[in-house]
Amino acid sequence: MPDLAWMAWTPQTGLFFACLFALLGVMTALAIWRPEVERVGVLGIPTTRGDRLFLSLLGSAFIHLAWLGLAAADLWWATGLSLLFAALVFRFV
Repeated sequence: MPDLAWMAWTPQTGLFFACLFALLGVMTALAIWRPEVERVGVLGIPTTRGDRLFLSLLGSAFIHLAWLGLAAADLWWATGLSLLFAALVFRFV
């Protein structure tokens, strides 16, 4: 087994990447079973499921970075806010 100590893997990092890979698997399965169709939301541009996922992940990264810089509260609140943001993006964008 290779030595991965230099990567500073923590349980949280492993959970993040496991969830990310699971999410990509779900999106792939959805694309196979229910082909994507573009729709126009509040942004006024046509977006697909993959576009909305990308916007959700990008927004979540910014939410977490802002939370780290501005709030002293637990980071789980930022995760909850990110999940709410993702739900709104998938619903309205």
